[in-house]
Amino acid sequence: MGKPTGFLELTRETPTRRPVDQRITDWEEVYEPFPVESLRAQASRCMDCGIPFCHQGCPLGNLIPDWNDLIYRDRWKEATARLHATNNFPEFTGRLCPAPCEAACVLGINDLPVTIKQVEVSIIDHAFEQGWVVPEPAAVKTGKKVAVVGSGPAGLAAAQQLARQGHAVVLFERTDRIGGLLRYGIPDFKMHRRLLDRRLEQMAAEGVEFRTSVDVGGALSGEQLRKDFDAVCLAVGATQPRALTVPGADLRGVALAMTYLERQNRIIAGDDVAADPFLDAKGKRVIILGGGDTGADCLGTAHRQGAASVKQFEIAPRPPDSRAASDPWPLWPNVYRVSAAHEEGGERDYAIMTTKLEGEDGVLKRLHAVRVEMVKKDNGQIAFEPVPGTEFTEDVDLIFLAMGFTGPEPLPLFQQLGVECDAAGRVKADSVTRQTSTPGVFVAGDARRGASLIVWAIAEGRQAAEQVGKYLAI
Repeated sequence: MGKPTGFLELTRETPTRRPVDQRITDWEEVYEPFPVESLRAQASRCMDCGIPFCHQGCPLGNLIPDWNDLIYRDRWKEATARLHATNNFPEFTGRLCPAPCEAACVLGINDLPVTIKQVEVSIIDHAFEQGWVVPEPAAVKTGKKVAVVGSGPAGLAAAQQLARQGHAVVLFERTDRIGGLLRYGIPDFKMHRRLLDRRLEQMAAEGVEFRTSVDVGGALSGEQLRKDFDAVCLAVGATQPRALTVPGADLRGVALAMTYLERQNRIIAGDDVAADPFLDAKGKRVIILGGGDTGADCLGTAHRQGAASVKQFEIAPRPPDSRAASDPWPLWPNVYRVSAAHEEGGERDYAIMTTKLEGEDGVLKRLHAVRVEMVKKDNGQIAFEPVPGTEFTEDVDLIFLAMGFTGPEPLPLFQQLGVECDAAGRVKADSVTRQTSTPGVFVAGDARRGASLIVWAIAEGRQAAEQVGKYLAI
């Protein structure tokens, strides 16, 4: 490494966030620019640990020590090549991934880990500024056609890799724009849509054909898809939301988080969106059910819309401030985290279970809840037991359900293609070849794994593309 003593001399440093009172008035990203010299200093903390567990922590196997060393040595173009060797979209992961690589950093055993995520995003942003990110079309075409269904990160990664193999790739998306949850599920203050669009321009120049507003399994049947293409890759995600099964869940004022986030993203995109008082938090008392990233996205959106108050309820207990004994290094730790949205305001509360929603004339007015205790049953399953005497109510105007996803939607396409699914609705596939029970039909991302991280989706897309290529070469 360029500076063997860097980890001994320097402490962890990350970019500052823009002032809260400034950033909640717009939809721009929340972080200030990070000085280059500070970044190089942070890269020098990578400690040449011999066995880089960050490789294990990253599903993509990113060559993290390599590009940390290159950045310290001011060799940005080489660092960009190392970054792209394993990751199609580091500008996405550098903003949206929770960084399991940092949780696995060896320095993190007894110190704060290397700022891997910040180095990653800085490399790719600099590369785009310098014009180093250019289309990489295949030199030779194979004459084979591949359909990729779904344009989230798994589908995008699979499509790009397949196009670079020389196949004619068509990427199908059921909505009106390419990107899946990257397009409509992520607020601009976390990742601006222009970053997605510039990658799509690169992919189009590499030969990927985008077809939007296509109902694959409906207007375009699975049978026709198999007839028109030599191989099919399913990357439809795991977008079946976990339901709130309590009385009053159907009241007006109760909405899915993704419905709420998509509407706001469409407004920012300039779409002609009809007014809807039940999806606009301005002046409203808001409660978000779910304490994960999607809940935080709703929180930041509600702040920017001018909510009167926002509370976020999570059924699990509050995580500890540091690693518990059950989360030893290098595992991903379940610890208390404060995102930019949490920093902006609102209240977080834990160990709360909703029991009933109450309304007047079909409109939400109150939430009834109880404190719960998390217990482990004899069969190993976790249950949440109400604590007697802790019942309470909250007056509320809007509730957004951000309780996660149970798996893929039960699409007619699965039956048409003859693929098998497990009890959770995930498409079954060989763990190595990614091929489903139907020859020539492959699966990638959350459709196979269940709801997971963006970095897993990209890794899955790359792996599926490799296996599709081997299948077509036979």
